[in-house]
Amino acid sequence: MSPARSYLTRFLHLSVLVVVIHQLLTSTVMERPTPGDDPELPYSLHTWIGAAALFVLMLFWIWTLLRDRRETRLSQLVPWFSPSRLRAIGEEAFGVARDIVQWRAPSLDLSAISSAVHGLGLLLATFLAASGAAWFFVLTGTPYGRAILRLHELAGNFMWAYLVGHATMALLHQALGEKVISRMFGFGAPTHGSAAPAE
Repeated sequence: MSPARSYLTRFLHLSVLVVVIHQLLTSTVMERPTPGDDPELPYSLHTWIGAAALFVLMLFWIWTLLRDRRETRLSQLVPWFSPSRLRAIGEEAFGVARDIVQWRAPSLDLSAISSAVHGLGLLLATFLAASGAAWFFVLTGTPYGRAILRLHELAGNFMWAYLVGHATMALLHQALGEKVISRMFGFGAPTHGSAAPAE
C-alpha cells in the first residue's frame, strides 16, 4: 500500500514539475547575453524562475522531513546509506527481472525503486537549481563559474532523460489501471493508493 498524498505534497510536486518543464523549455531557446547587453526575455525568465525553483525545492525537502509518517520519508527518497532499503531495491529489481525472464508482466508494486527514483529526480532538480543560482549570483565570470555552468548544462541533459522516462512510466501505470496521475494531481481528498508511492 502506498503512502497518502497530502494537499501540500501534491502542490509541491506540481510546482516542481511546472518549473522543471519551464526551465528545460527556456534552455532550448535562450541565449546568454554578452557583457553590457540586456538579457532577452527567455534568459531572464530562466534565471528568476530558476531561483524560484530552488526555493520550491528547499520547501519540498523541508516538508519531506516534517510531513505525516504515512507519506514517503526522506530515508525512502535517499536510501543509499541504508542496507535494508538497498536490499529492498535489489529484491524488487530481481523480481522484475525474474518476471521478464519468465514472460510474465512485472509487478507494478515497486515502492522501494519508485521512491528512490523520485529521490534521484529531486536531487537532480536541486543540483540544477543550486548550480544555476550559484553561477548567476556568485560565480559569473570566474573559473569556478565556467566549471559550474558546464556541470549545470550536463545535468540539464540528464533531466531531459529523467523527465521523459518518469512521464512514460507514469502514463504506463495509468494505462494499466494504477491511477498514479489521478491520485497525485486529482482534486479529491488525499487517499491511500494501492501501488505507486508518493514523493
